[in-house]
Amino acid sequence: MAIFKVEGGHRLHGCVTPQGAKNEALQILCATLLTKERVVASNIPQILDVMQLIDLLRQMGVEVECLSEDTYSFRAANINIDYLRSDDYHNRCRRLRGSVMMIGPLLARFGVGYIPKPGGDKIGRRRLDTHFLGFQKLGATFNFDQAEEFYSVEGKNLKGCYMLLDEASVTGTANIIMAAVMAEGTTTIYNAACEPYIQQLCRMLNRMGAKISGLASNLLTIEGVKELGGTEHRLLPDMIEVGSFIGMAAMTQSELTIKDVSYDNLGIIPSQFSRMGIRFEQRGDDIYIPQQDHYAIESFIDGSIMTIADAPWPGLTPDLLSIFLVVATQAKGSVLIHQKMFESRLFFVDKLIDMGAQIILCDPHRATVIGHNHRMRLRATKMTSPDIRAGVALLIAAMSAEGVSTIQNIEQIDRGYKDIDGRLNALGAKITRIEE
Repeated sequence: MAIFKVEGGHRLHGCVTPQGAKNEALQILCATLLTKERVVASNIPQILDVMQLIDLLRQMGVEVECLSEDTYSFRAANINIDYLRSDDYHNRCRRLRGSVMMIGPLLARFGVGYIPKPGGDKIGRRRLDTHFLGFQKLGATFNFDQAEEFYSVEGKNLKGCYMLLDEASVTGTANIIMAAVMAEGTTTIYNAACEPYIQQLCRMLNRMGAKISGLASNLLTIEGVKELGGTEHRLLPDMIEVGSFIGMAAMTQSELTIKDVSYDNLGIIPSQFSRMGIRFEQRGDDIYIPQQDHYAIESFIDGSIMTIADAPWPGLTPDLLSIFLVVATQAKGSVLIHQKMFESRLFFVDKLIDMGAQIILCDPHRATVIGHNHRMRLRATKMTSPDIRAGVALLIAAMSAEGVSTIQNIEQIDRGYKDIDGRLNALGAKITRIEE
């Protein structure tokens, strides 16, 4: 176990490049199971969740070769299906929620898919019904062993169909797409998630020989093919990390340039930060954030309090609401943060309240933040990271606070952010990692 000691009050300066997208990486790595041919993926972030999935693929029989720091090749020619029933497989999957997206590729190629109840962030209910309902519509049989918390699907002859998803689940959409690409006939998925990472997955699959149309919309059409081939793929930069750096610059009153952000794939994220009063410039594919002593939250046209809420893409990703909440603690004005999708994701605000933030937790989904306008700094404290995104929000709070804060359970942060302490220290932060 390790902790961070964070000395607050240091401004950042310089350039930082976001890592490859974590959420895209998990989808792309699972998709390599769809073919026996070689797939090369670059801009892979070396973070805990991704490295654990790569190790899991190795254990399943995938030939993995590290070509460079961020580039790997995968060849899933000899998958050991019996391994999916082993205790080692179960233990690895239970530590990694992204492992659930292996079921679709396994079902499409081998006619079976097994997975224990996956792990991941404890941010509220994260049901998997959408995944398995989709598989059943394609003709698979589903079983859940409640005592063992073990899911299994079987279906040797999947057939395309029309389906209307009960929610625009990103992982559910990805899983169903990967199951449908080799189903007989045509599959139509309505209310599909359409995040850039889903678009990236579809483009990769099309290069492998799939026939997917409707990219960037919530209506996908998939014409099944008999097999897929190899390809090369480069991941997008991580939009959550881009948003984290924007919020970090504002909270620490820093001048920062975020390089190579793939601006066109950030969607509503930049404009939502603008509504928080944060100034920035788009310079080519970079974002330049000048030093700002103050930033003022806008109000709606009728004068009512600004609301920042998550929504399916092209709405605001829920992974950034923790960042918006902590940034609001030093803004001028007030904002209502409405986390609609996960009922436990706002429970980290008690740590911010302990630091002196003015926050009213209305209910599990809503928090009202009254900003200090940088007139009063947060005070240092000891806290524990509950999940990836809240962990980074607490790190941002500690970097802006007066004194030295301690953050425990930083393995949660490491799951989603590569060498975050080293990269931030290079910009002027003072973060010490201590192994306990």
